[in-house]
Amino acid sequence: MAGKTIVLLSVPAGAGHTRIAEAIRACAAAEHPDATVIHLDAMAFATPLLRKVYTDFYLRLITRAPGLWRYIYRWTDAAKPDGLVSRLRRRIERHACRMLTDEIAALQPDAIICTHFQPAEVLSQQIAAGKLTCPLWVQVTDFDLHRMWLQPHVTGYFAANDEVAFRMHEQGVAAHAIYVAGIPTMPAFSTTHDRADCARTLGLNPALPTFLLMGGGAGLGGLHRVAQQLLAIPGNFQLIALAGKNAAELAALEQLAVRFPGRLAPHGYTDRVERLMACADLVITKPGGATTAECLAMGVPMIVNAPIPGQEEHNANYLLEHGAALKAVDLATLDYRIRYLMAHPEKLARMAACARALGRPQAARHVVETVLVQAARKSDVAHV
Repeated sequence: MAGKTIVLLSVPAGAGHTRIAEAIRACAAAEHPDATVIHLDAMAFATPLLRKVYTDFYLRLITRAPGLWRYIYRWTDAAKPDGLVSRLRRRIERHACRMLTDEIAALQPDAIICTHFQPAEVLSQQIAAGKLTCPLWVQVTDFDLHRMWLQPHVTGYFAANDEVAFRMHEQGVAAHAIYVAGIPTMPAFSTTHDRADCARTLGLNPALPTFLLMGGGAGLGGLHRVAQQLLAIPGNFQLIALAGKNAAELAALEQLAVRFPGRLAPHGYTDRVERLMACADLVITKPGGATTAECLAMGVPMIVNAPIPGQEEHNANYLLEHGAALKAVDLATLDYRIRYLMAHPEKLARMAACARALGRPQAARHVVETVLVQAARKSDVAHV
């Protein structure tokens, strides 16, 4: 497997697709240093208009018009792949992504892994036209399956769980092309972290019940309002609030921390989320695919709130069905859930056990090994 070149393609529609691609890259770099693994933002090689549609427009839609996004999600899931709208969209995207296909041709990879459906769809067309011959893999990034993830000419799919794999097969994907790997997380989430050491480093009291409030990479969900509500709950606990790249939310949280000294620890974007989770008894979060996979890998239960319609609603349902999370539909419900869990620690312990049972901390390794082994076999056949 030495000397193989693997290209990872993500799209910055939220932070999750990028984080999952980085997790695969980091695993490959650590365990297969002789392989070359290159992670590209597919939208950096697209026209400005297409990039805006998949990044800026998407984020505005899910924050300002979630009902409209729900309709679009369902409509595109039901759309026929050979329908007029689908064929027109593929033609537009093929022309808008010429720089991407040129870059792939220049790199001549031994395999490609997509953590977003958009580049997979473009490259599927390249394979159909005989312009791309290397294996094309797709890593589904949620506990859900939207039809646009499924493309012809894909070598194999990595599913988050057995249900997603079943749905893939029901929609025509051959069983031998489906691998239930889980959702990849960075190597740091598969190691054990000492809670006391992490807490001291972060200025926290390791003996206190600790809740971690997250809003994804974009810091969505009105974090400072949520934090203010939670800090009004009676009890001796501390709250970590992670605002991601949302500077306005971080500033509001820092002002709030002045009113609650020693109880609120605000943080902006960090690449050490695993140390924050190691301090936490519970995570309060939007149920994005990457975030939920990280929580499960660490065995930390969740209260899920403000899910994006569509994929995150399905993620939430999966966690609820398996006992790893509770759901809060509004601030009052979140207030009640926290009070209940503080009064019933045995319930929180059962949720943590369920989270550990669902965790797949070796997902990235599964993906890397599968892709590299298949690439080596293809190379061996080519040399016969």
